[in-house]
Amino acid sequence: MAEDAEDKAPVDGGARRYDAKGGHVAPASAGPTASAGPASAPAATPAQKHPEARPAAAPAATPAQRRPRAPKPQVVGARASSPRPRHATGGSPKVATAGTGAKVKFRVNAVKAVSAQDREADKQSMGQVRKSLVFLGGVTLAYLAYLILSGQMGVFISSLSQVDNTWIVRGAICYLVYYVIGVSAYVLSVIMDPNSPVGVRDLMSVEAAGIFFMNLTPNGMGAAPAQIYRLTRAGLSVGGAGALHSTRFIMYEAGEGIFAAIMLAFRLDYFLDAFGDFIIIGILLFALKVLECVVLFAICAYPKFFSSAGNWVLRFANKRGWVKDYDHWYQVVNNQIMEFSDGFRSAAKNKGDLVGVLVLTLLQLGCLYALPWFVLNAFGKQADLVTCLASGSMLELLTSAIPLPGGTGGAEGGFALLFGGMFGMQASAGFVLWRAVEYFLPTLCVAPLLGLRSTSGESINHRFRRYGARLRRLFSRGGGGKGSGGIKVTFK
Repeated sequence: MAEDAEDKAPVDGGARRYDAKGGHVAPASAGPTASAGPASAPAATPAQKHPEARPAAAPAATPAQRRPRAPKPQVVGARASSPRPRHATGGSPKVATAGTGAKVKFRVNAVKAVSAQDREADKQSMGQVRKSLVFLGGVTLAYLAYLILSGQMGVFISSLSQVDNTWIVRGAICYLVYYVIGVSAYVLSVIMDPNSPVGVRDLMSVEAAGIFFMNLTPNGMGAAPAQIYRLTRAGLSVGGAGALHSTRFIMYEAGEGIFAAIMLAFRLDYFLDAFGDFIIIGILLFALKVLECVVLFAICAYPKFFSSAGNWVLRFANKRGWVKDYDHWYQVVNNQIMEFSDGFRSAAKNKGDLVGVLVLTLLQLGCLYALPWFVLNAFGKQADLVTCLASGSMLELLTSAIPLPGGTGGAEGGFALLFGGMFGMQASAGFVLWRAVEYFLPTLCVAPLLGLRSTSGESINHRFRRYGARLRRLFSRGGGGKGSGGIKVTFK
């Protein structure tokens, strides 16, 4: 074709064109404009039809006269940076215009791959946080008013003056271990994938978002979208982020049920003797937690059935005007259930990782439920650790059942019921310190971690292997070996 011939023919102000016999013709003129249409293309010479007839390669063409070639579109992964424009020698950058028919070269950056829906969900979570802060401020003022009006302020202040601060510091360190174990559970979920773009600092931000939004949104509803948003921002696809989050969520819920079952097996007699029939409420909450775990696993196993049932319920409620945001719930029933199921099924292929995540979750919950034990020791109270773990597990079940930020109402009532007898007259001060270590202080401390980002571009799998190889080389220097030529080399 004429255009192909034009591309192959060297065009340069000082270049010569050769005819079939090896003679040369006058150099081509370098005009300021060049038509790209087929009508203006020169006829192909015999030398162009038979390239072997050329005696030597002609010099390269100048950028002003060479027609830009159509680059192939390419998509790069999560760590790709935005392309820099290539500048020709002594000229302006090449620009592929629509007139030349060149295809547009584009790149996809993982930071820009975050969907608008995830961004909007994160914004809504932040809006809920602002409302929750106002709500919690009102609750704090109401609690102070109650202490003043009931005449307990003097006892409260005198109790705080007797606190051993070292035990409070130990409790704060225990919660720090809770956070570290949570990050480790995420790391264990992605460490086997050598192509995962998520780094350790990304996962620190994800775990911090879980704590922050779980504490400050009603029933923790803002935690899931905030965590998925940060996973997609780190470079995971929406499906990959949903899979990782759903796996972590199911393991955490299962861990709560298993921990509560273990504690009931060890301390059921204590609960019956201390609380009588009232402990039936705790057992019912435990049964609801078990039922929740069963439903979650059933959704993962039979997503189509639950989608069909959900659509029937949605249509039934919509006809009676009970549904305010039909589009949102339609998407939940028809899209998110399938994504949730696919994500957990994909993760369930690595059963060893799931077991490891479950074990880490149980250790993490143990750190959370042990916080009242540290507060009791801060007041000089002798308490049994296993009893505190069992009571803390029941308290968490009661708190999570209250659809208010931080389980407000359930936390106060549950603490007074389960730990009031252990603290005695110092119950009010004990509740304030426990709430500070378990709720207010972690919320303030994780807020600066929400913006953490990994910038190295190296996957956790590669980094783990690199560190492992370095440690093996380090430990191998302590032994002996044979070098080349049979010479024994010993490192001291």
